[in-house]
Amino acid sequence: MTATDRPWTRIETYYAGAYWGVRREVPEDCGRRTARLLELLAPCDPFFAHWYRPTRSLKDERKFPLSSSDMSTLTEMFRRGVNREKGKPVIEELGFNVSFGNGGGDYDRSALGILCGCYSEVIPNSCVLSLPTLGRSPNAERVISAPVLTEAVRSMALAMDPDWAVAMSHAHRDMDDNDQPVPWVGWLTYFSKQRGTVPPLPAPVRIEPVEDKGTLIVLTPERFTVANPEHVALARRVRELLTRAGLITTR
Repeated sequence: MTATDRPWTRIETYYAGAYWGVRREVPEDCGRRTARLLELLAPCDPFFAHWYRPTRSLKDERKFPLSSSDMSTLTEMFRRGVNREKGKPVIEELGFNVSFGNGGGDYDRSALGILCGCYSEVIPNSCVLSLPTLGRSPNAERVISAPVLTEAVRSMALAMDPDWAVAMSHAHRDMDDNDQPVPWVGWLTYFSKQRGTVPPLPAPVRIEPVEDKGTLIVLTPERFTVANPEHVALARRVRELLTRAGLITTR
């Protein structure tokens, strides 16, 4: 079965995620990182300029704006986001979980889910940005583009200091074997300089530095889709080259 035969490729949904290993941090540290992220995301696109505190009902979300300068609120969100089983002590090594959105509707919405301060060897820290749905959102066509996502992934790299980050479709992530090692290679992929040096890659791939933090790889200037076999082949070729260069380690 080819990618174009698969029913889940008809509507591709996209996201961006940053991931890093053991890093013990307190709520204030996580709050500062998140404040920096919101500050950097705002100029990427108007869709990322406004965020709201989490509420029990999405219809109430816009009542509680969240500012990058409101460190006390951000810190308190992480302090309340401890992990524990009901009635049992806090599981400190699992860090702090928070999630909040930009006030959009069902398909015209972005949300940030952040796990920070985790020092378990099993669960990675992460920052995941969901994106609006193509064909169902008036903003998706603009937001899900190489220029906007380049700046969004760059923002995540600078604010969260991850080991790696990616922007890709869920269909692309899921189409390969489940035992494929991470990092995933997506439409856009970021590697911290600690992982190694990105080798020369074939056209139309673009490689650019992210200040002194690491390197961003953009596979194609047009929107990556698994319905395009040339895109899929390019991603696999780039993964092979990155694996040879030691940036991706096989199990």
